[in-house]
This record gives sequence, structure tokens and C-alpha cells, in this order.
Amino acid sequence: MYLVTLSGNVTIITIIHVDQTLHTPMYCFLAVLSLSETCYTLVTIPNMLVHLLMESQAISIAGCRAQMFFFLGLGCSHCFLLTLMSYDRYVAICYPLHYAVVMRPTVCLCLGALVFCSGFSVALIETSMIFSSPFCSSNRIEHFFCDIAPVLKLSCAESTGKALAIFFLSILVVLASFLLILLSYAFIVATILRIPSAAGRHKAFSTCAAHITVVIVHFGCASVTYLRPESGGNPSQDRLVAVFYTVVTPLLNPLVYTLRNKEVRVALRRTLARSCQSFK
Repeated sequence: MYLVTLSGNVTIITIIHVDQTLHTPMYCFLAVLSLSETCYTLVTIPNMLVHLLMESQAISIAGCRAQMFFFLGLGCSHCFLLTLMSYDRYVAICYPLHYAVVMRPTVCLCLGALVFCSGFSVALIETSMIFSSPFCSSNRIEHFFCDIAPVLKLSCAESTGKALAIFFLSILVVLASFLLILLSYAFIVATILRIPSAAGRHKAFSTCAAHITVVIVHFGCASVTYLRPESGGNPSQDRLVAVFYTVVTPLLNPLVYTLRNKEVRVALRRTLARSCQSFK
């Protein structure tokens, strides 16, 4: 499954890079999302596979800190990037005549940089808070990677205050992003319903379908995992949810965008046809 995830995301990046018709802000953001998903899986899954194959399952504190920083940074960046993609659809559908000006390359580049700077800034704050206290409990993490709740349980100091601060920061990231996406789609739906032809409405909705699917899965998993003050559930259940959002969710991105997006499917067939002709 991991190799399928990697190959799927790399395929999307390659298609968008090779096919000139996909050189638009929407597909550039999709390529960035696929690259981010690839890095997201590289942070946790290779280390997990190594631990499954070897007797030693140890990780240093520095390694744990780095893993958490990149995992949280990419996770927060995904929330902001999906919000940015919804804004792109809002401009494209609600203000089509202004789209080329509003979403010009320099603006897209600045917005993309802001997305990742914001995501990794949040990750730096949360990681610094978690690792600011010494660890004196059992050195066994009840998880397959360094996530927030399992590491906080090892802290010597009282961690309730930190857990609440991280909880409210997670609310700010997840709910604020999700509400902005809902607001964008409220305007999009209102605009689409004013389109007189059924074909026009269907075409407008089809450009948003894949993004909506990815948003529901990503924010659903993020809400279940992080929008609670403490992990009150069974550690086994927490690990099962973590497997879903670290392994299954990144796999859904290439599947959804290739199966639900006609332009990507056409570009994929075109690229494969060119590749076959070059080998003849």
C-alpha cells in the first residue's frame, strides 16, 4: 500500500509537470499537495517498517522531536493548502473573468509559501511545548510514531495545561481552515445555482467534487484525532485511526483525483500514449 501511495502521488506530480494543459493554479496546488502527501508518508512509514523488520524499536529524543515537527508541520500545511485550493475554486467559479489576475503565478507562489510557513510555525510551537519538559515516565511510546498524546504522557511535569493549549491551537488550525472552506463553498454553490444550463452547473460542480472528497476525509480524521483535550480512548483504537490518516488518507488523494477528475484522466492517457510512441 505504501508503494502504491508513493507511485500514485509521483504519477500525479509527473503528469502535471509534463502536460502543458494542466499548468494552471488548480493543478499546481494539486501537485504541491501530492508532494506534501509523499513527504508526509516518508516521515512515519519507513521508520515504522524498519521497526517491524528489526528487533530494536528505539528512537532517540532528537529523532522523535524531528519526526513530530515534520509530521505536524505537514499536517497543518495540508489544512491550509486545502483551504487555499477552495479559495482557488471560489475565484474560478465566482469571478472567472478576474481569475487570471487574482491567481497569477506570483500570487500563487506567495500563497503557497505562506501555507507552509504557517504550518511549520504551528508545528514549531507545539513541538517546543511538548519537549520543553523532561521525560521521566516509562520510555515506551504507545504508538508507532511520535504523536502528540503518546509523547505527552511521558512528561514528568503536569501536562494538562500543555494538552489544553495544544488542543486550542489544533481547534484554531482545523476548525478555522474548515470554516473558511465551508464559506468558500457556500459562495460557490450560490453561484452555481444561478447558472441557467444544467450542463454548466454539472461542469462547475465536477471541478470541485474531488477536492470536497479529500477535504471530508482529511478534516474528518484530523477532528477525530486532535480535537479532544486528551486521548481518552483505547491506545489500540488510537493507533488504528493513526494508521488510517497516515497510510490510507495519502492513498486516497491520487485515487480521487485520477478517478473523479476528467482532465487528469485525459492527461494521463495522453502521457501514456506519448510514452508508448517513444518506445516504438
